Amino acid sequence: MPMTQSRPLSWPLILVTALSVSIGWGVRGQFGHEYGAALAGALGGMTVALLSGRQDWLPRVHYFAFLGAVGFAFGGAMSYMKSIAYIHSSDSVTVLYGFGCVAVLGALWTAPAAAGLGLAAWLDREQLTKLFIPLTAILLAWHFLAVRGVARALPWLGYLGDTGLTGLIAILVVTAMVLIRRSNWGDGAMLIVSMAVGSWIGHLVLIQLLHLEMNPPRGDTWAGNAGLVGGILIFCRLRRYGAVAFATLGGLLLGGIGFAAGGAAKLLVMSSGFDTNWHSIMEQSQGFFLGITLAVTMGFLAVRTPKLVDQPPVRRWTGVLSVVFVLWLLPYLNLRRSPGEWTKEVQGLKPVIYGIPVSGDFVFARGFLGWFDMVFLALAIAMIVLLLLHLRRPLPFIPTTWMGKGQLFYLVFLWTVVTINFMDVLPRFTPIRLVTEWFMTIGAAACTILLVIGCFLREGRTVPGPVEGRYHGWIRNLVLAGLAGTLLICVSGWAVKEGLYGNKVAGGITDQIRFGPHNTNTQR
Repeated sequence: MPMTQSRPLSWPLILVTALSVSIGWGVRGQFGHEYGAALAGALGGMTVALLSGRQDWLPRVHYFAFLGAVGFAFGGAMSYMKSIAYIHSSDSVTVLYGFGCVAVLGALWTAPAAAGLGLAAWLDREQLTKLFIPLTAILLAWHFLAVRGVARALPWLGYLGDTGLTGLIAILVVTAMVLIRRSNWGDGAMLIVSMAVGSWIGHLVLIQLLHLEMNPPRGDTWAGNAGLVGGILIFCRLRRYGAVAFATLGGLLLGGIGFAAGGAAKLLVMSSGFDTNWHSIMEQSQGFFLGITLAVTMGFLAVRTPKLVDQPPVRRWTGVLSVVFVLWLLPYLNLRRSPGEWTKEVQGLKPVIYGIPVSGDFVFARGFLGWFDMVFLALAIAMIVLLLLHLRRPLPFIPTTWMGKGQLFYLVFLWTVVTINFMDVLPRFTPIRLVTEWFMTIGAAACTILLVIGCFLREGRTVPGPVEGRYHGWIRNLVLAGLAGTLLICVSGWAVKEGLYGNKVAGGITDQIRFGPHNTNTQR
């Protein structure tokens, strides 16, 4: 079939990415923190690769998913709920301040994810897969070494913020790997060091020097994330990664607008008077807008970044790692907390069965291997063995085209996310959860249909030939539009709150006031 040109910002790209990230972000609200946020990033990365119209992005669908997941995970440690409470406040100034805080948090959450997708779309095969060497080692080190005892033994880490230890571990791992083998140093290692140092500087300047506490007495991890994003942008400037810089700024500015818009939408629909899980509605709305952010940003890059060539396919293990990370590790890391909840809700299910714990979380103090962990370990072994066999001889049940492989990858992961979320809450299901599990299941069914239709529409079509060029003009216009849009949405959200609720607390939650003699800065 001959190739024809199509617009990069197609409705399938925008709609399917928005719905997919909305589902992931809604599930993130159930599991929380870094691992929950990673679910949304993986889904968004897949849809961008599949529906961008770039045929050369399809073979990297698993890299888009992996880096999108890791990027969104960085924001998982940021304090979030008190800033949301500010937009409900009875104090008008606090409401406006709250929308500003929510915009900042959304910006800092989305920027690293967009940067990850930018890296997947920009780096050549050598640099992209080389990034996996230090990144994999750092993720393992974080899991096994980020313990409180280390932090207590190094009290000076407190001056570097909540992410001080993780940044130190990252730099030490990169240093050790370079000392072992000099070829391990590259743009990926340089980026990691830049991000770690940036997170330290962000906390030192914003918190230790300027004392810009966002929502006391909550933690201020946001400052470290601000420095981390700054480190990404400085790296891009030094290495002339204009595409990655544009993606990062797109996530930063448009993501902030989307996050604040989700908060305003919550206040608007709450005025209906219905009793339901409005917080989940807000999270799904925020995810929808964050998905639009990723789709629009990467849609623009689709017409500018040069054609990717993945031949020869060096470091093929990185493909296996990416698939296993997304399809196995992310579901496990999120669902592993559920057995502890099930034992509280399910009569007859005990924490220990035949002398073996229900879940050991691969932690020796908890029994290391529990019944739940054994099941997931068996799934991991089966997945890895089959993928390694597939590298040697294609397996019949895996499609031969990258579009087919990408669709299978997406659909398996999408329904895994929906299923583990439903499994987690089923023992304590209540009517208000119809707007969460039920609604997200219907959304997943819609995504299943829309993705296939979108891929059919993209079949035989490609975006206009990439036109390489400078990004200064794009970045300038993005910054101006982003800042204006952020100001507009914050003022609009404030007007919605004041117009609908006046000087009353919206939603009947505990009133939180940031400034003045009646501030609640000692309340968590």
